[in-house]
Amino acid sequence: MEVPVYLFSGFMDSGKSSLIRETLIEGDFSENGNTLLILCEDGEVEFDEEELQKANTKLAMIEEEEEFTSGKLEELGKSYRPDQVFIEYNGTWQMSTFLELDLPKNWVLVQSLATVDATTFELYLANMRAMIMEQLFAADVVIINRCNDATPKGKFRRAIKVLNRKAQIAYEREDGTMDENDMEELPYDLSQETVEITDMDYGIWYMDALDNPKKYEGKKVQFLALVYRPEKMKKNVFIPGRFAMTCCADDITFVGFKCKYGRAAEIPHKSWIKITAEMRNEFAMEYRGKGPVLYAVKVEKAEKPEDELIYFS
Repeated sequence: MEVPVYLFSGFMDSGKSSLIRETLIEGDFSENGNTLLILCEDGEVEFDEEELQKANTKLAMIEEEEEFTSGKLEELGKSYRPDQVFIEYNGTWQMSTFLELDLPKNWVLVQSLATVDATTFELYLANMRAMIMEQLFAADVVIINRCNDATPKGKFRRAIKVLNRKAQIAYEREDGTMDENDMEELPYDLSQETVEITDMDYGIWYMDALDNPKKYEGKKVQFLALVYRPEKMKKNVFIPGRFAMTCCADDITFVGFKCKYGRAAEIPHKSWIKITAEMRNEFAMEYRGKGPVLYAVKVEKAEKPEDELIYFS
């Protein structure tokens, strides 16, 4: 019989323990049988022995990253024989320690959840971006808690989505209720005949078009782009895009959309252009499904900008 494993990650004091308590003790997960709760750090919220007993939960500690091994998990599995496993991961450990681990036989990771404290996230993004994003890049769900009306939800969302496109993002207010209003006012006007996407707005446009491709159906956009067109690419296709700093100076990636253009073969690889294109939402092999596809209307040579990078902030 499979043993479902739920992984809870997030930087220190981000609310992992509170989420586990709400899920396991206050929720209905305890009805799924005996639970093994593996703690890899001491959180602000302590688990009461009596509450754990009522929730059919046994607690085990793994305090050192070097001790978090397949053998140790196998040992805990044999000792506790759980029906399900909750793991509160240490916010300073490498995620690769877990992701590259062979779980015990029949243990199956079914969901990875990560927590973010909205009151400190902006500070951490500015000063220790790589460390905090380490905990989020593989999560299925990211819960940004302690939100208020001043929380820059759009900025936080883009920072996470550019590294982890598949993540579902939820916002929880300070009173514990979920904030469904995550809409962000766009810095450009989609009602214009041709929407000019500046370097500053490129990241916002890219992420919003990925998430809401139908919104851009039939819209014309214009932006400065670097051409990606290696020799093996189809003659009528190229990728106009930009290099983006997604995490830190060592983590830069090229982001752009597939573009169809009858004279694509005439555009040199790695040249700079100013492109005007119509956006459509259609199937593309490169996306393995539907997504934004550009149809170039006008392509002009352009000068390389002073700052070649764009940023998701």
